[in-house]
Amino acid sequence: MGMLDPPFRLTGVLFPAKRVNRIFFNTLPSRVASKPMCRSIRTLHNYDPLATDEEVRAAALQFVRKISGSTRPSRLNQEVFEKAVEAIPRETRSLVDGLVTRAPPKNREEEAAKARARADARYGQRP
Repeated sequence: MGMLDPPFRLTGVLFPAKRVNRIFFNTLPSRVASKPMCRSIRTLHNYDPLATDEEVRAAALQFVRKISGSTRPSRLNQEVFEKAVEAIPRETRSLVDGLVTRAPPKNREEEAAKARARADARYGQRP
């Protein structure tokens, strides 16, 4: 077969090995690494005032939803889902409280205003 040795079939299309390696495998880590964090999960570290327990639990719930791929688990998975949502805030609080930075704490209201300005610039003014 020449250039097509060994052939790979991806989604019904036949690709030569070199093309598959160059297009998919060489670019995969950079595409995965540059993907933004889930927009529903907010940074909790280095804010003044500190993150509340409700914010930490909300982040944990969003994290579990993202990892499980489900906003509402089935009855069979309800118990393990709830256990994760209860365990993650403890570890998150430990992490956030233990992190050290030299940067001054960010003001929540100022950061929220910046986020609104970015959203307005991106999506247009809200009514």
